[in-house]
Amino acid sequence: MVPFDYQPRTRVVFGAGVLSRLGELAQEFGASRVLVVTDPGIASAGHAARAEALLRAAGMSVATYTGVRENPDEDDVDRCLAVAVEHGAGLFVGLGGGSAMDTAKGVNFLLTNGGRMADYKGIGKASKPMLPLIAIPTTAGTGSECQSFALISDPSTHMKMACGDPKAAAKIALLDPELTLSLPARVTACTGVDALVHSLETAVTRKRTALSQVFSREAFRLCFEALPKVLSGPSDLDARGAMLLGAAYAGIAIENSMLGCAHAAANPLTAHFGVVHGEAVGCLISGVIRRNAEDPASAGEYLALAKSVGLPSIKALLQGISEILSLAAFQRPMAVSGATDELIARMAVEASAQWTGTFNPVAFSCEDFEALYREVLR
Repeated sequence: MVPFDYQPRTRVVFGAGVLSRLGELAQEFGASRVLVVTDPGIASAGHAARAEALLRAAGMSVATYTGVRENPDEDDVDRCLAVAVEHGAGLFVGLGGGSAMDTAKGVNFLLTNGGRMADYKGIGKASKPMLPLIAIPTTAGTGSECQSFALISDPSTHMKMACGDPKAAAKIALLDPELTLSLPARVTACTGVDALVHSLETAVTRKRTALSQVFSREAFRLCFEALPKVLSGPSDLDARGAMLLGAAYAGIAIENSMLGCAHAAANPLTAHFGVVHGEAVGCLISGVIRRNAEDPASAGEYLALAKSVGLPSIKALLQGISEILSLAAFQRPMAVSGATDELIARMAVEASAQWTGTFNPVAFSCEDFEALYREVLR
């Protein structure tokens, strides 16, 4: 068995309506000036205004940055940093999807430790303490609320940099499924499939442990059973809650076991074609599972996952994933223009260089990545 040292860094507060506790929880950190980091859609939905009101009612001075973009890059972090400096922020609230939480974490790195985001690529490169962060996901997807990594893109290459440090982890993850009811169907699908893939990849990585698998397996069960319900009945609050909890559990699994080749191959797809991350990993995961299942230990884990949801085999598991992707209205293979042989070969090299791929249970060569791309690209 792989040794592990589990140190939970994030307090998880879960339940319908728990956003109402934001002011009370924020007061525990003793900060008087708060920066809420969110995106225009969350602001339009009224969630940011409600968070601001709760914080102000608790006696805090609040500034809000609403300029978060999908797949934030170093320039996005710098723009948010300017607002944090001007406000004198002593506490961050990351409100939204993974991009909002990543941006808040990125600003925290720079505000407390200086430099550029590229300086923190890797693990444990922040030498000074960081400010407290309350993460409030409005999507059931990335699990960033339970991770110490900020995924920030290089603006020149559009490739994601994983900038991780234990000090960057949120102090509190506030999981309120009511906040996910307003999600557009497309966002629900993409983020939900991302969470499902997280559970599948973390379950078999070379870094998996007996502890991480507890979270991977329960995340898979929750997501596999709840995602079809959410896709067909968006107002099902119990299913929304199961997805939000499943995404958080998968985030904890990532924190302890990392990811695999579906994520390694997804980043070049997003960088070159703008394919939404959740759709990319969703369309890639079946090919990765088939290859990983050549490893007996991985095959055993996939079978255990299948049986946990009443499926008899890995083949049935793959069929179940295919049915979820159909409900999500994902195109398989994906229709993209410009997927030349030359570009596919280049993306395979880029995928091979992705850090997440190093944790995959089966080594993928450039040729393996090329075959995977050809399987999903029209």
